[in-house]
Parts: sequence; C-alpha cells; structure tokens
Amino acid sequence: MSKEFEIAREFEVDATPEEVWEAVTNGTGGYLWPMEAPEPRVGGAAAFGSKVTAWDPPHHLIIRSEDVGFSVQSRNQLEHVIESRDGGRRAWVRYVHSGIFTDDWDNQYDGASKHTDFYLHTLREYLTHFAPRPVAFAQLDGGEASVTPTALTAVGQALGLADDTATGTRVTVRGPRDFDAVLDYRDPYFIGLRTEDALVRIFGRNHWGAPVGVSIHDFAADADAKATETAWQDWLNGVFSRPS
Repeated sequence: MSKEFEIAREFEVDATPEEVWEAVTNGTGGYLWPMEAPEPRVGGAAAFGSKVTAWDPPHHLIIRSEDVGFSVQSRNQLEHVIESRDGGRRAWVRYVHSGIFTDDWDNQYDGASKHTDFYLHTLREYLTHFAPRPVAFAQLDGGEASVTPTALTAVGQALGLADDTATGTRVTVRGPRDFDAVLDYRDPYFIGLRTEDALVRIFGRNHWGAPVGVSIHDFAADADAKATETAWQDWLNGVFSRPS
C-alpha cells in the first residue's frame, strides 16, 4: 500500500554554505555517487529524470521526481536548507528526504532512514577532509552469500576490526592490501573508513535483503577507479568464499 514518508536531519559542519552547496550540486561523487549536476534554475533538469523545484544558491535546493523508476517508490524529493554560522565559517544544514513508498513501507523507510545518517556523515567527512579535491569513485556489491544476517559482521572481521573497536580509532585494515585508516563510522549496518586520500564506505544492506555493498571515494592524484573496483570486488568475493 502506498504511503508518504519524510526523513529529516539537521547538522552543522566546518564548511561554508558555498562549499556545502557545491558538494550537493556538483560534488556528489565525493560522498554519495557521481550524478549529473542540476540545471541551475527552477524547472531545470536534474539526475534520474528529476526536476529542480527550488533554486536559491547557496541556501535552498529542492529536487523532485514524480517517476522514480522502480516499483517500491513513486515519488522522491530531496531538500537542502543551508544557513551560515560563525560569520560564514561554518554552515547549518537541514536535509529532508520525502516521497511515497509503494511497497514494504516499514523496510523501505528503515533502510532509507539509516542510509541517510550514513550518507550525511560521509558528506561531513568529505567537506571536512577532502573537498574540493576531484574524486575517482568505485562501487561494487557482494554476491548472494553476502545477503545473510551475519554478512556485515563477516566483512568487519575480514577487515581486521575487533568487535569493540571504537569510532575514531586508528586501525590497520586488511583490505585488498593492508592500509592505515581511521574508523570514522560504525554501527550494526555500516562501516566507514577514512585514509589520508580516501573514504571507504561499507553498506550492510544484508539487513534489508540485499547484498553487502562497498563504495570507495578516492581523492589521490593517481587514483584509478577501475583498478580500485576490481581489487575490492576480488577481496569481497574472497570474504564470502571462505569456509564459515
């Protein structure tokens, strides 16, 4: 049964309103995934067939779609309200994701709500540590074996993360190669790792009946998105081919 939803969050970040605006319009690959920038006007075209319904840089942006393109959702709207703080050195942001879910409402809402918290945290990490550096973006998913209830736990163990490793801890990660990172986010659904040149995001979508996903936002000057994708895909496939 179709039902409306709204997910609203507010936060402050060490970035100017102009830097936040640039990130959410032109720099989405730095924290979300690369998307075509919206046309800079009300009524302008935006990614995935959506339209700009509010355009007031760097303060107010609404992008709306009436035809989302998949069966569980019929309307989608993203709103950013951005205000200056501390004489323009910081920004306050109100983010509202709303629309209509048409099937399995509780599961869809739970997944969207928890993903929102992780994506907005990643936006703050990007703005604080990497913007406006160009990004090489890689994204991949595990296979059917990564849909089990314990799949994200298995990934955390394969990375070498102890169950009690606290957020903010510096760790040596056993990924496609060993690397040092800060564990910048961890809950039962997601793992976030920040290196000097990259954000590694691990999505426990197994909790919502989908495979575990990985995205890498690589800001190194010599970053190779395809090579990164291949290396992490091989690593992730290996995690779920090991005997349990």
